[in-house]
Amino acid sequence: MPPGPASREDRAQDRAQDQAWLRIQAYAARRTTLPIAALGLAATAAAILQAWCIATLVAPLLTGDPPTSPALWATLFAAAALARAALGLLSDRRAVEAGSTARRRLRTGFLVAAFTAGPYGPSASGATGLTTAIDRIEALDPYFARWMPTAALAIASPVLVLLAITLVDPSAAGILALGGLAVPIGMAVAGIGAAVASAQQFAALTRLQSRFLDRIRGIATIVLAGQTGPETARLQAAATDLRRRTMRVLRVAFLSSAVLDAAAAAALVILALRAGSAWRSGTIDLVAAIFTLVLVAEFFAPLRAFAAAYQDSIQAAAAAAALRPTAPPAAPSAAPPATLPAEIRTIEARGIAIAFENVAYTWDPARGPALQNLTFRVPPNETAILVGPSGAGKSTVLELLLGFIHPQAGRITLNGMDLATITPAALSRITAWIGQRPVLFAGTVRDNIAFGRNDASTQAIAEAARAAGLDPVLATLPGGLETRIGDGGYGLSGGQAQRVAIARAFLRQAPLLLLDEPTAHLDPATEADVLDSLRRLAIGRTVLMTAHSSAARTLGGRIVTLDAGSLAPGTQSVA
Repeated sequence: MPPGPASREDRAQDRAQDQAWLRIQAYAARRTTLPIAALGLAATAAAILQAWCIATLVAPLLTGDPPTSPALWATLFAAAALARAALGLLSDRRAVEAGSTARRRLRTGFLVAAFTAGPYGPSASGATGLTTAIDRIEALDPYFARWMPTAALAIASPVLVLLAITLVDPSAAGILALGGLAVPIGMAVAGIGAAVASAQQFAALTRLQSRFLDRIRGIATIVLAGQTGPETARLQAAATDLRRRTMRVLRVAFLSSAVLDAAAAAALVILALRAGSAWRSGTIDLVAAIFTLVLVAEFFAPLRAFAAAYQDSIQAAAAAAALRPTAPPAAPSAAPPATLPAEIRTIEARGIAIAFENVAYTWDPARGPALQNLTFRVPPNETAILVGPSGAGKSTVLELLLGFIHPQAGRITLNGMDLATITPAALSRITAWIGQRPVLFAGTVRDNIAFGRNDASTQAIAEAARAAGLDPVLATLPGGLETRIGDGGYGLSGGQAQRVAIARAFLRQAPLLLLDEPTAHLDPATEADVLDSLRRLAIGRTVLMTAHSSAARTLGGRIVTLDAGSLAPGTQSVA
């Protein structure tokens, strides 16, 4: 069934927004692309000089007259040729730099937006996730490196050539101008089909990427279910569909080039016939005629480059459709300073008080609320342990305190200060977090302890490791603190990795400590050792921990029992 008027309007609005986003990006990249256009215009001026040198040297040879100052014109021709070569090389280098600069700016913007939004932002998952966005940014490289300068030169260079020809033969300039005007009309007709074909090809590429990634992730299930053959056939069909759509795009692109070639050939033939007629009648200015004929190719060269680069703009429009929904603001306001609110800064030394006041949050309406009318309080420098069955809302409480999500009703306060008014950077400064599986990066143990505290001294790092009970572990490692580990803590056991995370929390010296079942995957002996380290870490801090393990509850403090997102009946630790 064809789409209704509303859906067509929506698509038109989306395309307009995509183009607006591209224009904003083009404006941001103008400082790197305008010099490329200027270099191209200078190369056109050198070509005009070459054409005049050729006309001045060749015209006397056709009439039998001795040429005037042939050495001078030959030298000028060689100098112009060398200048064009140098300008072309410099232009290519600037184009590479322009594409690289634009990609770096876009990648940085997306990454900053993703880190600001946290793990539940629009870039967290799905077809428009951050990985897909970064891939699509690569498709924009030709747009900045080639299309933008070429689009400017497609107007400026032919105009410069026409001005030069007008000085010697205004009628020939008029003929060339008519031929040039026919090019964009033909390209516009071909471009409509190219845009549709490119959008379909881009969608087919996205489908193939998603299907391939999904099948790789589930390859064990596919093999065990005996579906290797059918899934291979489906992937092959998707690849074949992509190939056909790609060839369709190329056919349309060749049609655009054919329009330009026809216009250039027609203009050259008309000017040549006109020059031949003037030659027979004896009224020809031979230098002007040769100069004009030589510049025909130079007049259409920028238009030819424009036609070749037109596909880049179509690919950019398709990439913009994927990027724009998750794109960060084009000109974000300055980030607020990472200073603590006065209400927290002045009381920080005495600890942080947490208060939930009728807080509600729903992840998925179909599954019901994760939290509803939740009210409890944790006094400064005390420990509260959130317990309850899976799905009771314990992790949601921590996500709210971390600032990754925000209450849909009610409010959360720290020392009476609404959490929503505290900047993310300031909240990060007063918060330490340890999860079920510590997040460790490839590098040394020292680097992982000092993550987020790059200014920490060697002594401070060593003291944090000692406080976390990490010294016995370091004694068994070949390089101590300088031992290199892999992503995810590869090379360390679960308990050792958790102690590294505890040492990191010690080093942060944050007054608020959030623990998300930190002993969930440890054996009883290791769990007891980690809990001893956590007890030392909890001294002088406000601690909120989620726990299933009965041993974890021995950390001490009040118990807050959740049931279906609310305080369980009979819970006594309510404000």
